Amino acid sequence: MKIVSFDPFRTLHLPGVSYLKPEHWLARSELLLAADWVLFPGAWQLDVLEYVFRCRVFPSPATLRLGFDKVVMTRAMQAAFPALLPETLILPNTPAGQEETLDRLELPFVVKAPRDSMGRGVKLVRTRSEFLDWCCGQPLIYAQRYLPVQRDLRVVWVGDSVVGAYWRINNDGFLNNVAQGGRIDFDDIPAAALDAVAMIARRFGIDHAGFDIAWLDGEAQFFEFNVLFGNQALNARGLRIEPFIHDWLLRRHEDPAPLPRSA
Repeated sequence: MKIVSFDPFRTLHLPGVSYLKPEHWLARSELLLAADWVLFPGAWQLDVLEYVFRCRVFPSPATLRLGFDKVVMTRAMQAAFPALLPETLILPNTPAGQEETLDRLELPFVVKAPRDSMGRGVKLVRTRSEFLDWCCGQPLIYAQRYLPVQRDLRVVWVGDSVVGAYWRINNDGFLNNVAQGGRIDFDDIPAAALDAVAMIARRFGIDHAGFDIAWLDGEAQFFEFNVLFGNQALNARGLRIEPFIHDWLLRRHEDPAPLPRSA
């Protein structure tokens, strides 16, 4: 297979990969047109790669589009799996939207910036004044019911299966992210949580994501998935993601090309 990657860090151990800097992509379009797969483009590149160059892209277009913005991701969950999502409000950041949020969600609740990851842009607001202060400068309100859990699950999905899962245990009473200092534990992973991830990923066509799942009263609750998730916990366990990616690309390589290409 001819593979072009925009992300050398995530494809370091994949065989036969050519690397291309994102800023050079249009100047080197011949590489993209000849590639069997184009790996880890930015969401801003996706339309040209998919519709103009007819490239096969990994992660899948659905993964990149749904994973780019928490608002889009959340609306997909509200449409397909509302029972797996904590009560979540997406409202205009207006005085009416602020009052509706305070009326519908019990304090404390969680607010999030739509396009941050690794725990950045996530805040637990405990008072009305904290919430109104947070609203200053925000493009919209993304607010979610607070779940009183001391740990959550990171479930890593590649291709069409779970390749690893672990608990993230918080140190500050709120954020569980490893990037924010959360501890990890690979023991006693609930099978039902993995089943929930598989159901979501297969429904949406996700093929590369780290899912964040709360386990509350014996039920899975979806927080979000991250397309560019951290691998340090799995690497420390001796598990690398690249062989799973390569296997998935090989299996998909046998499928018919979606559309003929033109130079």
